[in-house]
Amino acid sequence: MQETLNIAVQTDTLVRILLLGCLGFVLSTLITPLYTTLAYKYEWWKKPRTKTLTGEVAKVFSALHAEKHKRNIPTMAGIIFVASVAIVTLLTNWSRSETWLPLAAFVGAGMVGLIDDIINIKGTGSGVAGLPSKLKLLLTSAVAVVGGWWFYAKLDVSSIHIPLTGSSLELGWLIVPLFVLVVVATANSVNISDGLDGLAGGLAVTAFSAYTAIAFLEGREGVAAFCLTMVGALLSYTWFNIHPARFFMGDVGSFAVGTALGVVAMLTDTVLLLPIIGLVFVAETGSVILQVASKKLRNGKKIFKIAPIHHHFEASGWPETKVTMRFWVVGQVSAVVGLAMFLMGRYI
Repeated sequence: MQETLNIAVQTDTLVRILLLGCLGFVLSTLITPLYTTLAYKYEWWKKPRTKTLTGEVAKVFSALHAEKHKRNIPTMAGIIFVASVAIVTLLTNWSRSETWLPLAAFVGAGMVGLIDDIINIKGTGSGVAGLPSKLKLLLTSAVAVVGGWWFYAKLDVSSIHIPLTGSSLELGWLIVPLFVLVVVATANSVNISDGLDGLAGGLAVTAFSAYTAIAFLEGREGVAAFCLTMVGALLSYTWFNIHPARFFMGDVGSFAVGTALGVVAMLTDTVLLLPIIGLVFVAETGSVILQVASKKLRNGKKIFKIAPIHHHFEASGWPETKVTMRFWVVGQVSAVVGLAMFLMGRYI
């Protein structure tokens, strides 16, 4: 009888979580026409870059995306899913101890990205438009520091789980700088990956789907519901963002998504699995780091034709859609591997 009752409770919880995911998709889809109307009316175009993230003059980049520059594609569409997830979570997901931190970090980082996008829209496109990179890093770090303090002081977390060992590493207050490092790194990784139609959105859907399963199996129903709400809202965004993109998420979207992903990894105590689940994000950031290091240490010699690595494959002759879909496949495989490692550590 007790086992039957437990199954019924779990089924009811799962149905509720699935409904929140559907609600995130529906609300995001309903908001999209409003955003689109405003974006085209007020010309929220992102200015073409004249420099890449690695400091190169972006001749190759401009040649690869000349068609997009002609189309005037709106940016800042991340406000669609930021608003959708915030509304759904605030109105229906009452697991406050599990959702306040990821939601606050999600919205806070989104606000930093929004400011950057607005400056970009109003700018001339000279150099890398938007907020200075050091100021963006400072602001996103400030969001992460507040989150890290809450994580340690209010949620009383001071250790991390070591995958496949069944043991944990006690860090004490050092969990706060780790939290900051993970969140800021993930936010910037998603931001770097947002360079092709559908790429970042599709990868984020996969990562949050994996974390929905992890959180549900851990009994963190609020976190699971938040993650699946993210999946629903991001699926709606990706529907309109796949090639040829109707709009881009902008920094408001990429910073928000990356920050939330890092926070969820910390909340589920799977931070050491995050580089596996988000392998493509790691590779994208790694390619930029390697390119910059190579140019500085090897007298300007480059490893990649252009960084991040998705542009390298484009410059090598791969169509944009092929790069995106193959990166999706790699992201899906790595997420399954990460989920399998989680299950092995939990049940074996």
